Amino acid sequence: MSPTTSPFGPLAVLVDARAGNGTVAHEVDAVERALTARGLGFRLHLAPNSEELRRLSTAALDEGYRFLAAVGDDATVQDVVNGMFRDGRPIVGEAVLGVVGANTVCDLPLSFGLPRDVDDAIGHLTGSNTYPFDLMKIAVSGTDGRREIRYAHNVAEVGFHAAATVASGGAGRFANARRFLGFWRAYVRSRRQTLSIATDRTTLETRAWSVVIGNGQFADGGIRLSPRSFPGDGVLDALVFTGPRSDAYRMLPRIFRHGDHIPDPNITELRAKLKIDIETPHLMPVVADGRYLGTTPVSFQVVPQQILLKV
Repeated sequence: MSPTTSPFGPLAVLVDARAGNGTVAHEVDAVERALTARGLGFRLHLAPNSEELRRLSTAALDEGYRFLAAVGDDATVQDVVNGMFRDGRPIVGEAVLGVVGANTVCDLPLSFGLPRDVDDAIGHLTGSNTYPFDLMKIAVSGTDGRREIRYAHNVAEVGFHAAATVASGGAGRFANARRFLGFWRAYVRSRRQTLSIATDRTTLETRAWSVVIGNGQFADGGIRLSPRSFPGDGVLDALVFTGPRSDAYRMLPRIFRHGDHIPDPNITELRAKLKIDIETPHLMPVVADGRYLGTTPVSFQVVPQQILLKV
């Protein structure tokens, strides 16, 4: 291991071989060159799946590492973050997380103005600048109906937006075409339905076709879906889409145009410092950080400033 110039000690670099439909695996040499050029001491692992990413993240902290770098997309970051917790608590206090998007669909860095390319992103791993950022602790109904716990860092979607994300099939080749097809597949299948949303101070009973829970601002490849959110203010923002289902495409130009779809009379805005609970009589899909987690009922709990993001 080469000498480290980081005040947080050597880096455990966790590369997601699946990210970008496998393109990130081809960036390993570029990652190593960029780290070496900046004199950063590191140990690099190439993980083939989510379970291995979580295991490697946990193992690195147990071995004494304090500084981890996730190389891949938002699902990669989610896996590494989940490996940083045990029994509902951080394994290491004030652990530092760096994010290297490696030209994938990684939306968290956009909330902080961080680059996606390998060389510039690794440049931000040097120095001592960090930002304490919030997470969401999500309790969701899993595939077998049992409650599952998952930590997420960016944006969660319930209903139509979740279904569109699932139908698009992720990033990689022809991603824009898949998003287009996924949007219309979800549109055909989605309906407005009754739901109950409880926050710290209020309970909303309404009919809606989608709910967005924002910790960060950007989702789905750089769309500013939750423009009032910031992952360090100790608050989760909920956007409840209560208008006709045709709003899904009517609002598209405003959503793509710097996220100026709010305020809108057909979007109810809620904020919570503790948690948001969503219950529905009919199951609605739940996605967080671009990954399908399960279905409603679902709860989102604020986990304030447990990890330091390297910026």
